[in-house]
Amino acid sequence: MARLRIALAQVDTCVGDLAGNAEKIVDWCRRAAEAGADAVVLPEMGLTGYPVEDLALRESFQLASVAALDRLAGRLAEAGCGELLAVVGYLDADPDEPGGGPRNGAALLHGGRVLARQFKHHLPNYGVFDERRYFKPGSSLAVARLAGVDVGVVICEDIWQDGGPIAALGELGVDLVLSPNASPYERDKDDLRLPLVARRASEAGAALAYCNLIGGQDELVFDGDSLVVDADGRLLARAPQFVEHLVVVDLDLPGSAWRGLEEAGGFTVDRVVISEAPAEPASTAAAEVGTVAEPLSEEAEVWGALVTGLRDYAYKNGFRSAVLALSGGIDSALVAALAVDALGADAVYAVSMPSAYSSQHSRDDAAELARRTGLHYSVQPIGGMVDVFVNQLGLTGLAEENVQARCRGVTLMALSNAHGHLVLATGNKSELAVGYSTMYGDAVGGFAPIKDVPKTLVWRLAEWRNEEAEKRGETPPIPENSITKPPSAELRPGQLDTDSLPDYALLDPLLDDYVEADRGFSELLAAGFDAGLVEDIVRKVDRAEYKRRQYPPGTKISLRAFGRDRRLPITNGWRERRP
Repeated sequence: MARLRIALAQVDTCVGDLAGNAEKIVDWCRRAAEAGADAVVLPEMGLTGYPVEDLALRESFQLASVAALDRLAGRLAEAGCGELLAVVGYLDADPDEPGGGPRNGAALLHGGRVLARQFKHHLPNYGVFDERRYFKPGSSLAVARLAGVDVGVVICEDIWQDGGPIAALGELGVDLVLSPNASPYERDKDDLRLPLVARRASEAGAALAYCNLIGGQDELVFDGDSLVVDADGRLLARAPQFVEHLVVVDLDLPGSAWRGLEEAGGFTVDRVVISEAPAEPASTAAAEVGTVAEPLSEEAEVWGALVTGLRDYAYKNGFRSAVLALSGGIDSALVAALAVDALGADAVYAVSMPSAYSSQHSRDDAAELARRTGLHYSVQPIGGMVDVFVNQLGLTGLAEENVQARCRGVTLMALSNAHGHLVLATGNKSELAVGYSTMYGDAVGGFAPIKDVPKTLVWRLAEWRNEEAEKRGETPPIPENSITKPPSAELRPGQLDTDSLPDYALLDPLLDDYVEADRGFSELLAAGFDAGLVEDIVRKVDRAEYKRRQYPPGTKISLRAFGRDRRLPITNGWRERRP
């Protein structure tokens, strides 16, 4: 048996920032070397950031990525990491294809050189972006002989494919599989990840190290949760979620399973020999070795995703502060609490914009949240603005209601222009589904933190966040009245959401079946929903597509997030009807 110490550098990168990402890679490789690691794995496309989307098609970016990789190999040697095998994800250009031909690659760096390059083989079509449009698949497998053991590489979705590269590496007889990943967060995804990695390790007959990206990129958020399992699928080490972290683990590997094949599973083999001598035992004093972080609860996991998505969207796009409308209701209260956790209270500006129909308790609840969180708070009455529009245009009914929302939207955008704040929209997924948002009103903004959060989950998150504050001896950020009072937009006297919508405890399961599961009318009836309710809600959802297309981006936490995973034709004659 041979002992190998490996490290997984779970880091947060930024798409297109080749220099900044390279600097981060050098820093984390240095930490891995100081921890006594023999090899370190970085996330998928760690050098370029992920997903690069149409940047993959730009030849200048392809060439810049390859050049940055070559420089990185030398920089690692200069930083004292030359003896460390570093697996670095990057964007490559196929030299055999005119114009480059982009490839999603992982390179093996050692001794100041790029020793081998591995390319993704399985190209899926799913919620990140259609990779079949972007990347040409690879045809070879990279294997390194390191300290007397054979180490193979697969990239992200390669481990989601039955057979393929994993089976080929098993046929070759590798001792260890390294898998750089950029697997976006979705609720309950953790229930799939560990069993999948364990199954692939068993299939390969080798230990498997899975290194995942963390951080936000536009609407996607990555949770990390990097892990290492042995050849039998037993968990050996696991990283915490939503934080940069270095996982270090010692592996006892056979080192004698290599079968000497030049081809396996239809792939040619690019094998490089780095060292045959067993590695010197590393000191455990240099790092925590083999730690297993506990998975987060569902509410903590979602909160971590929303905070990370908002923080990275703001900072990576150059914003240092945010502004939002604070109505005293649950949605704006939750967004305010998220913004304070993500950016700090001193960077969050909340504005109460009462109209003639705003209740006193709503004004009081907004002021109370500001007091509890310490964010900046101001009051800008909009009654005068609304009167100008209403009187000049003779508006009544829905037109008058929407003018109130649009006056608030204009106010927020003016403050954004004046002070450079990122405007946060506060709508939730249930409202967006049925079209309960006002274009150019409450739908204005640069980012929508709870766009993919159903209303019932909004309440759960608010209660959870308050409970967490109490556990830490802190003041709960969200006033109890904001959580318990009936939801209302307060655009007319006595208005409640339930005037035109069913209770959210009934609405959200129906939306989940129709939006997430794509169930038709007959299936919804079979699930026990009332036919009249189904007809009404399905019609509302289908007619609101044009509104959702114009809503700001927001963190994706579900399998079918509006705007990214679920897009219906705006001009669409199909309607679900009673059978």
